[in-house]
Amino acid sequence: MIVAKQIADLITFTRLGIAIFMVWLGVSHGSDALALVIWLMLSDWVGDFLDGNLARRSSRQYHTWIGDHDLLVDMSVAAGLLIYLVAAHLLNPWIGWIYLVIWSVLFLWIGIPFSLGNLFQAPVYGYFLWIVLTIAPKQGIWLIVWIVTVVVITWPKFPRTVVPNFLLGFREVHLPPKRDRQK
Repeated sequence: MIVAKQIADLITFTRLGIAIFMVWLGVSHGSDALALVIWLMLSDWVGDFLDGNLARRSSRQYHTWIGDHDLLVDMSVAAGLLIYLVAAHLLNPWIGWIYLVIWSVLFLWIGIPFSLGNLFQAPVYGYFLWIVLTIAPKQGIWLIVWIVTVVVITWPKFPRTVVPNFLLGFREVHLPPKRDRQK
C-alpha cells in the first residue's frame, strides 16, 4: 500500500531531477530556456510545499534518506538554478562561481545547519525573481503569486514560527574550535 510519505519522497526526488535538468538547459539552450526554467522553478516550489506537508500527514511515519536530506535537495535546486543563470549568461560567471566556492568552503568547514542552508538559497532565488520580473514580467507574476499564496496559506505559522525559527537557527551555527598553534 502506498502511503503519503512515499509520494512525498517521490516529489522530493523529482525536485532533485529538476536541479539537474536546469543545469542541462543552461548549458544546452542558454537564456532561450528561461520560460521553461520559470515553470520548473514554480513546479519545484509547489513540490517543496507539498512534500513536507504530505510526509507529516502520512499514516505511517518513518525516516528515509531522501526525506532526511530535504534541505540538501532544496540547496541542490538553488545551486542548479545558479548554474543555469551562469550558463545562460544571465549572471556574471565570476559572481556565480565565487558565490558557490565561498558557500562550499563554509559548509565544508562548519557543516550545513538549517538556517545557513536556507540563507544560501535566498540570494539565488531573489536574483532569479529579479531577472524574471525584468525579462519576462508576465511569467514572473506567477512566481510572485505563488510566494504570496504560500505566505497567506501559512500565515499564522509564518510570522510566529517560520521566521523566528529561521533567525533562532543561527544559534546552531558553531565555528570549529581554534587549534592550539603553540607547540
